[in-house]
Amino acid sequence: MSVTTESRTVVEMRRITIRFPGVLALDAVDFCLRAGEVHALMGENGAGKSTLIKALTGVYSIDHGTMAVGGEERVFGSAADAQGAGISTVYQEINLCPNLSVGENVMLGHEPRSLRGIDWRATHREAARHLASLGLHLDTQSVLASHSIAVQQLVAISRAMVLDARVLILDEPTSSLDREEVDRLFAVVRGLREQGVAILFVSHFLDQVYEIADRITVLRNGKLVGEYLADQLPRSELVTKMIGRELDELEAISASAERSIDRTAIPVLSASGVGKKGVLHPADIDVYRGEVVGIAGLLGSGRTELVRLLYGADRPDSGTVSVHGAPTRLSSPRHAIDRRIAFSSENRRAEGIIADLTVAENIVLGIQARRGWLRKVRRAEQDAVVEEYIGALDVRPADPNRVAGELSGGNQQKVLLARWLATAPELLILDEPTRGIDVGAKADIQRKVAELAGRGLSVIFISSELEEVLRLAQRVVVMRDRHQIGVLDSSTVDVDGVIDYMATEGEGSVA
Repeated sequence: MSVTTESRTVVEMRRITIRFPGVLALDAVDFCLRAGEVHALMGENGAGKSTLIKALTGVYSIDHGTMAVGGEERVFGSAADAQGAGISTVYQEINLCPNLSVGENVMLGHEPRSLRGIDWRATHREAARHLASLGLHLDTQSVLASHSIAVQQLVAISRAMVLDARVLILDEPTSSLDREEVDRLFAVVRGLREQGVAILFVSHFLDQVYEIADRITVLRNGKLVGEYLADQLPRSELVTKMIGRELDELEAISASAERSIDRTAIPVLSASGVGKKGVLHPADIDVYRGEVVGIAGLLGSGRTELVRLLYGADRPDSGTVSVHGAPTRLSSPRHAIDRRIAFSSENRRAEGIIADLTVAENIVLGIQARRGWLRKVRRAEQDAVVEEYIGALDVRPADPNRVAGELSGGNQQKVLLARWLATAPELLILDEPTRGIDVGAKADIQRKVAELAGRGLSVIFISSELEEVLRLAQRVVVMRDRHQIGVLDSSTVDVDGVIDYMATEGEGSVA
């Protein structure tokens, strides 16, 4: 479907203003959704995207402004009100029932009934019909949890369409998907667009935004920057509009990564033949003072498995590890912390941030864990550390008493980084530290990593974005199918070279 300015407006939000204590979250923002278009909502973490979506879906009340759906002015008091108006949301964290069948999830709350109660045969028949309308042919009797995240996303979309949604909000739907799964999701999205559904798409992946979006609205600091046709907004201009400044600092980060590393010295960490049967084939890695070692590979290649074995989060059954040349048995994270090794997990929600604690409490956890719970950190020391790292990492808002769960994803990641930096580590392991966060926050974190490495901190850095790995790392360990297939010198290879290497039968090291 060709989207033009003449497309029928389904949602019109005018002068939307929302205040929280001490924060103007949205400041007179205008936003329109049109039938049969994919409209990307872009901005840094904390720009107001989530707040605008929650206003549209009835989660937040609007302080000022008006909202019309289908030409009728509406005030939503709950998410149920928004659903009743035909607005459905599929979140990054899928809110379905994994223990139920696919069919039960699709028809949940809308099951056909007979005098005897729910007609299960008709329920599964209707579920299959709704799935087929999206080009999906699944066993509706199969348990949802048995399917991939990508399929679960599609089931969630199918459920939304059971509710006769005329507006579908997709909030970071591709963050955990591989390329093939993204293609499958986008095929469904394009089909819905052809049916006239208005689709609001939120993603931090610029390539995907330009692949699927017809129109882009940019927010910054709670204000509307502008609305643009995607094919008329160059990517460089989009980034500048999102962060309010040019991204020249990335080139500076790359330049700082070109430092020479003294590899005649004793490594901060040296691992030889570290592996675990059924999990990871034996791998080797050396990390020198001030060096950033990247780990590259596709999902499932063994990147995370390797660093969890190095940190003691999982126990290896082969290999040896030395710290500063001394043989060391890292059998638990506590042992690693004692040896000044810190690890920030890729799963920041389950293994990182504690959402119900404040920013300050989250930051001092690392110091307290290193000292032991009987040696309490003095309040004056806590305040000094928290103030230092909130400032150094530009955590927003700069409120140590803010509950961490209320922060954007990028700022939660900064709090986690602050937690481990406060322990004064000699080796910092970062697993996907910039996944799911905006361009500006990514630049902040990359800049900080480069700065710390320049001061002598050693870093192991994992990222699915190869540009990021090559920008920061001096050497790149390449993984495939739970094997280490080689080590590349980042100064002699580009992204295409790494991809080619991952796809070949590379052996040994070419560092």
